[in-house]
Amino acid sequence: MERRSFLQTLAGSLAYAGLTGCRHGHENRPNVVLVLVDDLGWTDVSCFGSKYYETPNIDRLCAGGMKFTGAYAACAVCSPTRSSIMTGRYPTRTGITDWIHFRDPRVKEALKNNTEITGYDPGGNRPMLTPANQFWLKHEEITIPELLKSRGYTSCHIGKWHLGPKPYYPETQGFDYNIGGCEYGQPPAYFDPYANKRLKGIPTLPPRKEGEYLTDRESDEAVRFIREHKDQPFFLYMAHYAVHSPLQAKEKMIEKYKAKAKTNQKNPVYAAMVESVDQAVGRIMATLKELNLQENTIVIFNSDNGGASHFFATDNSPLRKGKGFPYEGGIRVPLIVSRPGVTKPGSICDQPVISMDLLPTIARAAGADLPQNRRIDGLDLLPLLRQTGTLPRKTLYWHFPHYWWGTHVQPYSIVRNGDWKLIHWYQNDQFELYNIKNDIGETTDLAVRMPVKVANLRKKLAVWLQETGAKMPVKNPDYKPEEKK
Repeated sequence: MERRSFLQTLAGSLAYAGLTGCRHGHENRPNVVLVLVDDLGWTDVSCFGSKYYETPNIDRLCAGGMKFTGAYAACAVCSPTRSSIMTGRYPTRTGITDWIHFRDPRVKEALKNNTEITGYDPGGNRPMLTPANQFWLKHEEITIPELLKSRGYTSCHIGKWHLGPKPYYPETQGFDYNIGGCEYGQPPAYFDPYANKRLKGIPTLPPRKEGEYLTDRESDEAVRFIREHKDQPFFLYMAHYAVHSPLQAKEKMIEKYKAKAKTNQKNPVYAAMVESVDQAVGRIMATLKELNLQENTIVIFNSDNGGASHFFATDNSPLRKGKGFPYEGGIRVPLIVSRPGVTKPGSICDQPVISMDLLPTIARAAGADLPQNRRIDGLDLLPLLRQTGTLPRKTLYWHFPHYWWGTHVQPYSIVRNGDWKLIHWYQNDQFELYNIKNDIGETTDLAVRMPVKVANLRKKLAVWLQETGAKMPVKNPDYKPEEKK
């Protein structure tokens, strides 16, 4: 073997050993902690720019790992992103392209008959008919815990699931433990017994102490799981219900933010919710350190979509808009990955990455093989984490063939290729074009000035939609425009 080939092979072996935790020829499978916060905006933690929210524990995690400034959620709303994290696949492939409306009467009928929901949504008098969303993550999909099970991992889900009714709860998708995961997209309330007038509580989280704050309860459960499984490899999916509505927080913490100088971010209740999540991260990190697990644990911190700016929970500036919208405020999210011995402390990566990349990255770390009988869209982030290369991908896609927030958001698709981003609005067949590198706030639409670029990106998008089997909205033949008064 030539010297260069030998050195390249050796370097590759060492890189693999570094991520999987192989030392001195002995396998040491790293633990994985994935913290997913619901509706957390790109600048909702101080290490990503917030001057109002206080997140010292997340900041320390960031200082010890890699901050991804160009990370994206697979969708601007929650369920599709969660399906993509679990499977490593675009939401168009899983069929979950909208948040799952668990109260939809079609769900009960579909479960009874063991059939998929097809056709179009009964959307009333709207210009477009929107395709029916898949109401659960199919068991045929292969999830992160199912991949890790072959490597001897014990997996625990805590918090929000929102990927289907009871027959599709986390324990049916590879998790050994399910604490709080159900069909709910938000908690009935954030204080024990977690109930409101319509819902008696969270069916998989029995009340424990009246008035206990939900994020604190989730934190307790996470710490307990880590302690009980410290002697074996584990995967902890800490999927907080926070910071999703209803906006509720501990009163003392709210008062603290009421007294604090406001910035563009100024909601004291939301700020208190963010701090509670930060405290939960701190407890997990402290427990890992106490048990001498910190050096052999990968910790990932992420959000499922942009911050909820539509009802002024937060402000995603300098990004445009927020949750639900195709602009950067809706899909760009904070991502931190910390892996001692692999990530350089305080490192920053600006290459675009996306939710699907988490599965292959975790699988590689654990030494688990990816499924060979399906397309995995995500890429292993190892070259970025080690700062030894880039990802062989220039283009990312999004598809949201639905209405959201009434009709404030209309059906759309997005393609980002290099620095260029094209949005296709289906209702009026209109396009918007932005150069994200030069215009992160998407203030200048270049579509009219650059028709050739629009045409090229439109072609890429059309090919991808067809290849992934994306369900499309269509014109509503019965739509009757309301007369202007």
